Amino acid sequence: MTTAGQRQETWQVTGMTCAACANRIEKGLGKLEGVSEATVNFALEQASVTYDPAQTDRSKVEGKIEALGYGTVRETADFQITGMTCAACATRIEKGLNKLPGIDKATVNLALETAHIEYNPAHVGISDVVKKVSQLGYEAAHKQADQKPEDRRAQELKKQKRKLIVSAALSLPLLWAMVSHFSFTSFIWLPELFMNPWFQLALATPVQFIIGWQFYIGAYKALRNGSANMDVLVALGTSAAYFYSLYLTLQSVSAGGHLMVDMYYETSSVLITLILLGKLFETLAKGRSSEAIRTLMGLQARTALVIRDGQELQVPVEEVVAGDLVIVKPGEKIPVDGMVEQGSSSVDESMLTGESIPVEKSVGDKVIGATVNKNGSLRIRTTQVGKDTALAQIIRVVEEAQGSKAPIQRVADSISGIFVPIVVGIAVLTFCVWYFGVEPGSFSGALEKAIAVLVIACPCALGLATPTSIMAGSGRSAELGILFKGGEHLEAAHKVDTIILDKTGTVTKGKPELTDIVVTEGMEEERFLAWVGAAEKHSEHPLAEAIVAGIMARGVTLPASEQFEAIPGYGIKAVVQGSTLLIGTRKLMAKFGIAADSAYEAMNRLEEAGRTAMLVAVDGRYAGMVAVADTIKETSPEAVARLQQAGIDVIMITGDNERTAKAIAAQAGIGHVLAEVLPEGKAQEVKKLQEAGRKVAMVGDGINDAPALATADIGIAIGTGTDIAMEAADVTLMRGDLNSIPDAIGMSRKTMTNIRQNLFWALAYNVIGIPIAAMGFLAPWLAGAAMALSSVSVVLNALRLQRAKL
Repeated sequence: MTTAGQRQETWQVTGMTCAACANRIEKGLGKLEGVSEATVNFALEQASVTYDPAQTDRSKVEGKIEALGYGTVRETADFQITGMTCAACATRIEKGLNKLPGIDKATVNLALETAHIEYNPAHVGISDVVKKVSQLGYEAAHKQADQKPEDRRAQELKKQKRKLIVSAALSLPLLWAMVSHFSFTSFIWLPELFMNPWFQLALATPVQFIIGWQFYIGAYKALRNGSANMDVLVALGTSAAYFYSLYLTLQSVSAGGHLMVDMYYETSSVLITLILLGKLFETLAKGRSSEAIRTLMGLQARTALVIRDGQELQVPVEEVVAGDLVIVKPGEKIPVDGMVEQGSSSVDESMLTGESIPVEKSVGDKVIGATVNKNGSLRIRTTQVGKDTALAQIIRVVEEAQGSKAPIQRVADSISGIFVPIVVGIAVLTFCVWYFGVEPGSFSGALEKAIAVLVIACPCALGLATPTSIMAGSGRSAELGILFKGGEHLEAAHKVDTIILDKTGTVTKGKPELTDIVVTEGMEEERFLAWVGAAEKHSEHPLAEAIVAGIMARGVTLPASEQFEAIPGYGIKAVVQGSTLLIGTRKLMAKFGIAADSAYEAMNRLEEAGRTAMLVAVDGRYAGMVAVADTIKETSPEAVARLQQAGIDVIMITGDNERTAKAIAAQAGIGHVLAEVLPEGKAQEVKKLQEAGRKVAMVGDGINDAPALATADIGIAIGTGTDIAMEAADVTLMRGDLNSIPDAIGMSRKTMTNIRQNLFWALAYNVIGIPIAAMGFLAPWLAGAAMALSSVSVVLNALRLQRAKL
């Protein structure tokens, strides 16, 4: 969590080859002055750093990453600037852009009227640059807004494919020569040239030192920084095979040119080829694990029709700024978040809420970017653009969840940190045992076993075991409308054994209706309703909204209220037309000494019927009561039953009275009810359960739920509720359906099972593979194939989560 004064930024890191690389970067960044937390995700190739800008800056973080032997990715963009009149204008824009968080470098050319920026796309976007230039008094247009930049991962894939093809072509003759030596393949024709050591040297050298140069660079960087990674193992193993074969080749020259057949050129070349093949499969599979992000990004509209200076202009969505008036025609995606200024229509919001029924929108209603306008034409005043839109924030939550570490990953990190040196030690021991003991003097035989040990023991599978599962699990959850804020929450959710459900808006629809009006003798009903409506109009409570709506539907005109005060857990106090009104619970009446005993019998009857009754006092005397009914959501009983079947205790908590609460709970199938609980009391109830050894999840949607959401082991906010509740929660349910709760816990359980499977097989693979290789039962090229397969199998197992059914 970022504290006050601190900044969190994300960098795309290049050059990592295994989990040991990620651990080294993480440790290196953690030692920087001012850095409070550094997390490196090997699968996503990202570094997330929380630091104090007063002690360090972005350039120092990037410098440290580069000093450790890796690189950071930056994007560039060009803009056409209008409105500049002199060099001072260009300097002003340049300084302004360089102050934007996420901009590495900005240069402005007055003669060409252009600006060129280098930036971190995780923290600044095209719209931010356009907005900044506009604030400075100029205009900027993105010159490449209509061009789709080539994806870096796609470029890397092309490069890997080219290397693999060349490596395979050069290694095939060497593999052919090796296979022909087996007794069961003696029928295979072998060209004599393939057995020539100089021909084999000519084929193996480019594979070793051009195609495989990346492993030498990686190994050098790792060793220079006092650690070891997969590159060290690969470089050691292939170099041993290559240079021993070169030695034998030179020996053949000194022996009169006698052609020797026991070369190991094919070992080094085929190993590099197989490792490249495994890396290619791994990259393809890792790419699929980010599918959820790409799907969400694909929901965004590409362009928007805006009205500027009285003209309709089609502009890229990145260039829309807050305050723009946007026209959305029937069938089009709404490009930005905003308020309807003109027109009415129905909008399909299923991408956000999961509700298939379109929502009616008219003047004054809020609309969300990426939702679809179904029939009418709308004019929308933009309120949020770029990274501030609802969709952008959802994408950010998913990205942060995929990039964060679950606590279980610490186990894998600690193992992989010491893994490579141990393997090198085992390889040296294997060589010594074979050379001095099992086959005395057989250098080639001992070397072959040592190479097999080096190659089979790659820590890649161990490093990929957790992050790929977290990525796939959080991505699949997002598709189901469940947003985990981090990997730690995705892990913690499976331990939950008790769930506390807030009543209003969570178990119930949160849209109650005014059902009963009771007034005392001598009180005129219309005046009573006018005063109650005027007082409740200023309350944000859903019950207050229902009362006001019900009173206005009866044609009652509401006067202005002169004072208003909300008393949490009790009710409200207001002054209307000179009279002081108290509206709320029995406790409110008792608090102010109001004698309302005569109303309690009728109040009890209403509450037993599942209605919420509120007592009304005027100028210190009881004047009547109003009652509202809030029906439960159709899916609440099913969701509660699913949770109970999963062995989870379900408790309903509410500030409402006990009779009403029990009536609602009975309808939902909930047996345990905590009623008449004040907002601060909800957090205390959570603590009580935690002190009893329970793992508690709190589910709510209101401002008064925020303390309890923050206190619980897992805070779950209903996404249809308030922003404060969503901010305090660890998990956000984008749909109002309570079935998302068992879905969230189910995804957590499936993800943790998947992680354990991955860790088990990654460790078991090495525990079994290393002894087999050391005993001489695995040829080096087979060890290479097994190593590549282990990483791919771990990623593919994680990807099963993307098709998880709940």
